[in-house]
Amino acid sequence: MTKVKKAAKRLEEADRKVTHKAAAKHDTPPMQVAAKLGELADQPPLIALSAATLALGLILRRRSMTEAGARMLASHLLATAAKEVVKRSVDRTRPHSVKKGHSYKLEPGGDRSHHYSSFPSGHTAGAVAVARAAARVWPDATPALSLAAAGAGAIQLPIAKHYVGDVLAGAAIGLASEWAVDAAVRAANRPA
Repeated sequence: MTKVKKAAKRLEEADRKVTHKAAAKHDTPPMQVAAKLGELADQPPLIALSAATLALGLILRRRSMTEAGARMLASHLLATAAKEVVKRSVDRTRPHSVKKGHSYKLEPGGDRSHHYSSFPSGHTAGAVAVARAAARVWPDATPALSLAAAGAGAIQLPIAKHYVGDVLAGAAIGLASEWAVDAAVRAANRPA
């Protein structure tokens, strides 16, 4: 085994160990409440928030709100598409599935089962993309938006939905997606 493969294996083992320790009490009532809160970063709520921001901006004729909603929606949709491409190419067992007896795997694949769709975290990708898009328009809100996005990712560990690596990959997808949307907006707004 090469040095790179050995290092990757050690990193994966550390990722699993940290996550399983964080998720030791994932079935407790407080974690069940946290899991419900974590669902606020799921696709339907984030799409609804983004679309409502856009619609309200249009109705109230507030340019900044309209722009924020459009950026949020575009960033979220791009992050979701990118996350799906990766998720369909990688099979990784979710931490709660391992705890329930499913065998652990991390390998190229296309298993559509929920048990093997841990990588990457879509909740994190969407939350980061939406938060960053809103922060472009409302920079004073950046600390609160960043905290909310970080919380959406962090909660995935103790509720045993994702590994640390899944959350980090989701955050990277969210950041890259929002960056691409911002680049497109800047290019479209450049004087001819």
